[in-house]
Amino acid sequence: MAGASNTPVSFDELPGWRDDDHLAAFQAFRRSAAQALRKPYRDGSNARTFELFRAAFEQAVSTAINDSGQAREFFQSQFEPVSLKNSSGESGLVTGFYEPVVNGSRTRTDEFPVPIYSAPDDLVEINDESRPASMDPYFRFAQKTADGLGVYPDRSEIERGYLNGRGLELVYVADKVEAFFIHVQGAARIKLQDGTMIGITYAAKSGHPFTGPGQILVDRGDVAQLEISMQAIRKWLHDNPDKADALLWHNRSFIFFRESSVEDPALGPVAAAKVQLTPGRSMAVDRMHHVFGSAMYVAAPRVNFGDSKPFQRLMVAQDTGSAILGEARGDLFTGSGFEAGEIAGRIKAEASFWLLLPRQDQRA
Repeated sequence: MAGASNTPVSFDELPGWRDDDHLAAFQAFRRSAAQALRKPYRDGSNARTFELFRAAFEQAVSTAINDSGQAREFFQSQFEPVSLKNSSGESGLVTGFYEPVVNGSRTRTDEFPVPIYSAPDDLVEINDESRPASMDPYFRFAQKTADGLGVYPDRSEIERGYLNGRGLELVYVADKVEAFFIHVQGAARIKLQDGTMIGITYAAKSGHPFTGPGQILVDRGDVAQLEISMQAIRKWLHDNPDKADALLWHNRSFIFFRESSVEDPALGPVAAAKVQLTPGRSMAVDRMHHVFGSAMYVAAPRVNFGDSKPFQRLMVAQDTGSAILGEARGDLFTGSGFEAGEIAGRIKAEASFWLLLPRQDQRA
């Protein structure tokens, strides 16, 4: 990574900058800009605020751009890149996520017995002011009870029947492994038995920290470190059904969903930034550090994104996740369906990050 954290660099220093498809990046950026101007995104904890980007968002929405050259000129005229590093000094890291496309049913059947739940009415979002002093500051959700706020039941309690009889089943899928990976990805497309395709996307979570099964399998010696991937985890779970619950229940976090429309099938789900994700251009970021809609250039030479080119792309912050922590950390959206999942499941690599900050003379 060139320079120290937040050190300005020239666009010519970004590897592969001139060869990128800037029009694709601009189209994703413009979607977030339009959404942000309708309803400003919440700021992170650092000094980069929505207002810092307002003028650039307004310019993107009002500018007609039809080719990659014009888009590149837009970004170069509005922004200057600054290099990012995590506060720990560790190298930047990218992983991948996708939108599963699976078969399912509105009703429970022998083929589709596992429920995906909507959010219960006793689950409430909390903040630093409303969180009980006895509760870990990590928790952003809590259970509302007659005695006040408490920790919501975790994955094992819910999967053992805690929510039974409350009518919260949104849709049913084939098995717990399918459901678990939908939870991890935070969204899915469900093909119902009549051929209808519906979308489901994140609505809330139990509040507990996420614990990935991959590292547990590695630590136990069940899967070699060099072989661990989403595909390897899925295979182990299917090969060891009698041990699957015990492994998955290490992850106490549980995700609740809401139904969403599939407006443009070429795009992904509507995620945290309230716009459909763009395959190969949308990225989940740490909201404590970055504002939704901001653009970041990412170079990760070891990432294979379905072609033979080194991954060097301008990405747009349009989602977040509990495992995405740090300034130089991104989760790359690869698309929808099986092939996208194959790509996403193998992405875990060091990467260099440059945030595009509005130029001094362009700042609102």
